[in-house]
This record gives sequence, C-alpha cells and structure tokens, in this order.
Amino acid sequence: MRKSLDFLYNGAAALAALFMVGLLVMILLSIVSRQLHFNVPGVDAYAGYLMAGAGFLALAHTLKRGEHIRVTLILSHLGPAARRWLERWAMGAGAVLAVLFAVFSVRLVWNSHAFNDISTGNDATALWIPQLAMAVGTVILAIASIDEFILEWRGRVASQHTEALRHE
Repeated sequence: MRKSLDFLYNGAAALAALFMVGLLVMILLSIVSRQLHFNVPGVDAYAGYLMAGAGFLALAHTLKRGEHIRVTLILSHLGPAARRWLERWAMGAGAVLAVLFAVFSVRLVWNSHAFNDISTGNDATALWIPQLAMAVGTVILAIASIDEFILEWRGRVASQHTEALRHE
C-alpha cells in the first residue's frame, strides 16, 4: 500500500511539473506573439489554468515531504506526550479540512459541467476542464492528509517529515 500511495503522490508531483512546463510554454508563446504582432486567444487564461493546476497537484507531495509551513513555536515548548496529542489533533483537523476541500472541489467541477459553465474570456473554455486539476489535487491531498493522520496515530512519522522538521 505504501508504494501505491507514494506512486500517487509522486505522479501528482510529476503532473504538476508538466503543468509548470506548459505554463512556461504559454508565457513564451505570449511573449513571442506580442513581438511578432499576432494574437493567440486565451494564452493568459491557459497560463492561469496551468498555474492553478500545478499548485493544486503539488499539494500532496509537498505535505508528504514535510514542506508545508508549520508553526512549531508551541510544539517546541511542550513535553513529548502533549506534543504527540497536539500533533494528532492538528493532523486530524487538517485531514477533515482537506476532505471538505476535496468534496467541495469535486462538487464545483460537477456543477460547472452540469451547467455548461464557460470562461468569460475570449478562450470560452468549459470551466470544468481546468477545474478538474484542482479537484484531483485536492482529492490526493485529502488522501495524503488521512495517510499522515494514520501514521501519526500509529506512532510512525515519515522520515522525510522528520528531516524537514530539523531544518525549521
């Protein structure tokens, strides 16, 4: 199961990297089109879609590597038992919020598809298509958050997570 989950997180990160490359291509296309005096409709909108998609798809991988911003000021002043319970509470609250975020993101995509919602820009893109990256990213984040919560309750902390904490 661990290998499958890690493959999921790494796959989402690889897809986020591809979105970043697509973002670079859109920006370069915008620059070149301005210099050569031709218009490519929707380039700015697609750049925005790719940037948002990259951010959402990278969330789970970032969480699993322990790179999300953490406030350890309180944790550093607590004893081991209190620290463990505060970590469990924080991971539980984070997992609940991640699941809610995923549910509402999936509902947004569903509603955009059901109502045939399109972009108001000159690209007229069906909005459920770029929103799909957000929904997939938040679902994978919810899985990663639940994974971290379970690891915390089992008393195991991923090695990358503890490595990141040492550098704070």
